[in-house]
Amino acid sequence: MTGFALALILAAAFIHASWNFLLKRSGGGNAFVWLFATLSALLYAPLAVAIIWWQQPQFGWQHYGFMLASAALHTIYYLLLDRGYRSGDFSLVYPLARGTGPLITMLAAVLLLHEQPGSVAVGGALLIGCGAFLLTGDPRKLRESGNLHAVGFALLTGCTIASYTLVDKLAVAAWLIPPLVQDWATNLGRVVLMTPLALRARTELAPTWRRAWKEIVGVAILGPLSYILVLTAMVFTPVSYVAPAREISILIGAMMGARLLQEGNASRRMIAASAMVGGIVCLALG
Repeated sequence: MTGFALALILAAAFIHASWNFLLKRSGGGNAFVWLFATLSALLYAPLAVAIIWWQQPQFGWQHYGFMLASAALHTIYYLLLDRGYRSGDFSLVYPLARGTGPLITMLAAVLLLHEQPGSVAVGGALLIGCGAFLLTGDPRKLRESGNLHAVGFALLTGCTIASYTLVDKLAVAAWLIPPLVQDWATNLGRVVLMTPLALRARTELAPTWRRAWKEIVGVAILGPLSYILVLTAMVFTPVSYVAPAREISILIGAMMGARLLQEGNASRRMIAASAMVGGIVCLALG
């Protein structure tokens, strides 16, 4: 991996943890998710149009298919992530969602593609599992604290992360869709797919904007920016390097939740997050 790619990924990791922190702090909701998706599509539209005009990419039905698939997966991702944050602690949901994505990818490769990972990769999978167990703690206490449902949403979020990472890697690397255009089309598609939900919750749109407009603007800008940096790195860097490296955000997110939101269990959750990051590195090496 080049130094430029590493710089892109590390910057993306910090930005990613930051917009997730803003989403958690805002209180979320379907109205919030639709508002920041709409604002994001509007803000990045001039850049997307400029890139299309400059590069003049030739799009066929396959390209639009990748855009639609990514939009659907990202819609599910944001809805699950939002539900997770509304159900439990940020320092629990964020590391668990981010950390289980690579593990789920490896398990799918073993079960569906009959791949045989090496001993280092198997050790990494076990390390992620131990980190997740340490992160969640006693299941009885999870139920008492109300975090049990949050764990379920976090694991489902991990599944969508694994799915959209593969789809978007193919879109920008194999089908040569410009990264910013791919992300902007995904945002636009998410707006369209979520509009029925927004109409159902239309009485909440104005109050949500008044309550959390700063968070909405922050997520609208930082969300696409973090992923555009990752997609840019994917253009010239194998996804097997990019996906694990960007998970340094797990440590950043765990620290933000434990320190800035005062969620408690800081030492245990930081140790668990570190174990998951180490496991992801082992998956990449193995």
